[in-house]
Amino acid sequence: MRTLICGSLAYDTIMVFGGRFKDHILPNQVHILNVSFLVPDMRREFGGCAGNIAYSLRLLGGAPLIMATAGSDAQPYLDRLQGLGLDTAHVQMLKDAFTAQAFITTDLDDNQITAFHPGAMSRSAELRVNDIQNVENVKLGIVAPDSREGMLQHATQMAEAGIPFIFDPGQGLPMFNGDDLMHFIDLADYVTVNEYEAQLLAEKTGRSFEALAQSVKALIVTQGGLGSVIYADDKGHVIPSLKAEKIADPTGCGDAYRGGLLYGIANGMDWATTGRLASTMGALKIASMGPQNYEPSRDKIAEVFNEAFDYRPW
Repeated sequence: MRTLICGSLAYDTIMVFGGRFKDHILPNQVHILNVSFLVPDMRREFGGCAGNIAYSLRLLGGAPLIMATAGSDAQPYLDRLQGLGLDTAHVQMLKDAFTAQAFITTDLDDNQITAFHPGAMSRSAELRVNDIQNVENVKLGIVAPDSREGMLQHATQMAEAGIPFIFDPGQGLPMFNGDDLMHFIDLADYVTVNEYEAQLLAEKTGRSFEALAQSVKALIVTQGGLGSVIYADDKGHVIPSLKAEKIADPTGCGDAYRGGLLYGIANGMDWATTGRLASTMGALKIASMGPQNYEPSRDKIAEVFNEAFDYRPW
């Protein structure tokens, strides 16, 4: 069973400033701000929601199909994806654009200054679900953060193709008004958000949380270290968090969780098992730096899952 992953591919350039921003930014002089930070530590990571989610799903033995736009600098990323056995047939390289990139500078207090260049991601609407070869073999999908038009079109196209999908607005949620969001919810089978996004979703749509949950097969709300709640079948399935081996980097944990969600849904698992598997993937990811550097085998994932929850997902 193929799972279509619509979303961004991006490079994350992460720099560490060995001081504190507050010691260099004068509050009463921000109108003439002109500062420079020495960042001797820097790393570049493969990221973007589509890449991260597909990576997580592949670790579980799923069959993700990435649909995304990338720039002229994307060949190293494509080589990596192909080396991992991920299908890149529907990743379109745009020669006149850069791949989406985030430049993140972190200080000693874990404050961050980020600049994001959308690059090729801005043109994701050029890709069409119906252009996928053997689209009838795609049995599940996700519309993850991407360009505004790309997300709107891919949601509509998945629904028209009869592909059940998860709507995952993430950091893209502010791009949409209430009518846009209700359009997504009407088309989607599942919605996943964090606690803050859930409140914003309710405010923008003017719908109660209960009404939103009734509009889809499942509304999944992640709560960080507190776990998550899956609202489905007229009940809230409380999913406990899994204690991580260590907390190294939260970047990409939500995407890892979504990989677990997709695997559970695609394989007909109940919500209690699906949520716990998703939680396991998030905990495994947070113990590694970067969104795609954790490398547990499928057997290791099952072992961690069973030790934590006394379940057997497969």
